[in-house]
Amino acid sequence: MFKEYHRQKLLLMLLDVLLLVGILLLTIELRPYLPGKTIHEAGTFPGIDFFLIVALLWHGLFASTGVYEYHRIPVFGKQISRFTQAHIIAVFAFAGLLYFTYRDVSRMLVIYFSVGAYLAMFLARFLLHVYTKDMNGFFGDSRMLIVGTCEGAVRLAETIKKDHGSVVEICGFAEDGGCSLPEQLPAPLLGALSDVSRVVRERDINIVMIALMEDQSERVQELIYELESLPVRVYLVPDMLRLALVQAEVEVFGDLVAIGIREPVIQGHRRVFKRIMDLMFTIFILFFIWPLLLLVAFAIRIDSPGPALFIARRVGENGKLFNMFKFRTMVIGAETLQQEIVSYDEQNRPIYKIKNDPRVTKLGRFLRRTSMDELPQLFNVLKGDMSLVGPRPEQPFITAEYDHWQWRRLSVPPGITGWWQVSGRSDLAMHLNSQYDLYYVRNYSFFLDLKILFKTIGTVIRGKGAY
Repeated sequence: MFKEYHRQKLLLMLLDVLLLVGILLLTIELRPYLPGKTIHEAGTFPGIDFFLIVALLWHGLFASTGVYEYHRIPVFGKQISRFTQAHIIAVFAFAGLLYFTYRDVSRMLVIYFSVGAYLAMFLARFLLHVYTKDMNGFFGDSRMLIVGTCEGAVRLAETIKKDHGSVVEICGFAEDGGCSLPEQLPAPLLGALSDVSRVVRERDINIVMIALMEDQSERVQELIYELESLPVRVYLVPDMLRLALVQAEVEVFGDLVAIGIREPVIQGHRRVFKRIMDLMFTIFILFFIWPLLLLVAFAIRIDSPGPALFIARRVGENGKLFNMFKFRTMVIGAETLQQEIVSYDEQNRPIYKIKNDPRVTKLGRFLRRTSMDELPQLFNVLKGDMSLVGPRPEQPFITAEYDHWQWRRLSVPPGITGWWQVSGRSDLAMHLNSQYDLYYVRNYSFFLDLKILFKTIGTVIRGKGAY
């Protein structure tokens, strides 16, 4: 929606590349005069490919990790946080790449360049933030009128004013009194629905957001026709607040328009980057733990009769069923005893996972407490059925009892660990862990995945909520 961000995005992309190349060139020139031992001999100078590597590496990582997605992270502090994290990753990737290519490059040169580039790009972002904050029209004069004053319209105005006030000015509302007015609107009431065209002309409005109630659909159509002859962009906000959790997309089929409300939350370069991270981490982990997998499998066969692996049917992304691998921690036939151990909370909602489950074997308790029973799921990650991080895949009979809002947790690939696991694990009931999973769905980023992976290490060591 916010095309103004495209200019800011393109400007920052260009500035980043120019600053990276410029700081690298400056660092190379000044290196002989800076403190620290250098490996370069006098007269040596990297080729053009060295500068291309730097530009492409930083640009690729910044784009893949969402550094330029300002419509998703409009708050300056969060922008800088993501930029800082991505820059650190780029520095380590650059250092690793140099080890296999330009091994004669001075380590101090890399340090000077990394610090100088960070400061230069940080300063560029800060100045850009100051200009866009103090000069509302710096990237284009965007003046918005919101048609409607009900809950959805007011929430829309508050969100835009708070997060996007640097690029969009909300001039006011227009409403016929279809719903009761709040005590205080975020912007003045400029007229009725019949006044919209006049307000657009007089106030030089160039964005109109129509957020009327569903029972006013006929008036919506009339408004759209009225505004066709005016130089204004018109957006329609559906009267379905619960769709706020879904990342809808618009598709054009010939001359027809369709709104996709069950689109994958993670797609495009973000999905590719997540898949690459999954494969790299999984292969690295398996390289070191394969003897442990064999040892655990052997111990299970000795501890109790039955196979070492338990293959369970689970519900994955968008309701897709798949076979999930686990080390067996229960006696054979444990599924038939499921109803005997189920308990209910104060609102009569079922809780299927309990402490001191009598079906769990002695070795199984240890495997669960240490989370080693989950290790075979690394092969599910290799197959692509799961990711390292995401909501836990659920059993079909549990999802059959889901409320409609709980199904949204299945809009991303399921994971071995997730936000729920590092926030309480089995200490939280099913209806509560769904809230944590929905937080992950709404706030997914590469850095959230890294944060969850690091927190998982501490959670596993403490054994908190694992049973």
